[in-house]
Amino acid sequence: MKTLYLMIAAMLLFSVAAYAQDENKTVSKFDFIPGEKIIFFDDFTSGNVGDFPASWNTNSSGEIVTMAKYPGRWLQLTKGGFFIPEAKGSFTDNFTIEFDFVPITANNSENMYGLDFYIVCGTLDNPNEGGAIPGKAGTKITAGYDQIDWTNYSQKDEGYKDHGNSTFQFKSGQKYHVAFWVQKQRLRMYANENKVLDLPRGMIAGYAYNIFRMETTDEVSPIISNFRIAVGLPDMRNKLVTEGKLISYGIQFDVNSAKIKPESFATLKEIAQILTDNPSLKIKIVGHTDADGNDASNLELSKQRAASVKTQLNQTFNIAVARMETDGMGKTQPIALNDNAVNKAKNRRVEFIKL
Repeated sequence: MKTLYLMIAAMLLFSVAAYAQDENKTVSKFDFIPGEKIIFFDDFTSGNVGDFPASWNTNSSGEIVTMAKYPGRWLQLTKGGFFIPEAKGSFTDNFTIEFDFVPITANNSENMYGLDFYIVCGTLDNPNEGGAIPGKAGTKITAGYDQIDWTNYSQKDEGYKDHGNSTFQFKSGQKYHVAFWVQKQRLRMYANENKVLDLPRGMIAGYAYNIFRMETTDEVSPIISNFRIAVGLPDMRNKLVTEGKLISYGIQFDVNSAKIKPESFATLKEIAQILTDNPSLKIKIVGHTDADGNDASNLELSKQRAASVKTQLNQTFNIAVARMETDGMGKTQPIALNDNAVNKAKNRRVEFIKL
């Protein structure tokens, strides 16, 4: 009997180890690193529940909502039409778009379909420019029932050019973190820790892309939150090793928590690689918050978040604890006024300082 118990215990341990390896293998494929400069952010806390947010445009209807299952404020796209965040800054050649996303269908379908994501070269004050294929050029990504389809188009090609698809399903009612990463012509799409698309020529050259657009049908009414557009490719190695200070927006946490979100993996991996390549380098990790909430709570939270980053670098990437110090500044060292959602997002950050 004792032998049987030992065999069962060994099998359970093997199963747990194998599961952990599979989890790490899955997360390691997530190589998304957000842009260096935030040019648009909306968590819908500045608007009233029931209203359409002021920094967005639509030819349909939507409203800010709350949900018992998922905390925070959300924008629900309630009718078929286009929905555009009015980001005024240039997207540049390298930019990222990311948001939390919950598919909701009108007919209780298991999977979501009938939603298009566009990245467009166009004019914000003329959303219907180009008609069915908006703007002067763009790439359209369609969430189908059991796959993601994509196609790109431009005026110089007189319509559609390339197309393809990838197997992926958005399950109704489940929460996803969706991200797009454009580096010149290369386009990558992620959903949670899955890389859904990686298209070396997904974007047509010769156009300045400046609009993200969602189009829905009446069959879907998804909700989105924590919508962020950031530009520029972070030069983390140079910032930390040469300049001595790296400001990171790629490490994200649950709301009012020090729990690091899975989408932070690639940024942490890059920082760990810098430390591995420079074995004499020691750093201080400093957490910062915006001005919302209680001062003492913000200070404590910022310290806890810095400590979580240190723990992750040590436990996941084997960076020695002795090489890392931590601190938290709360709201006391803002780099922007805490007067709107974009500036508050800039102030919520983790800094790495060379010692």
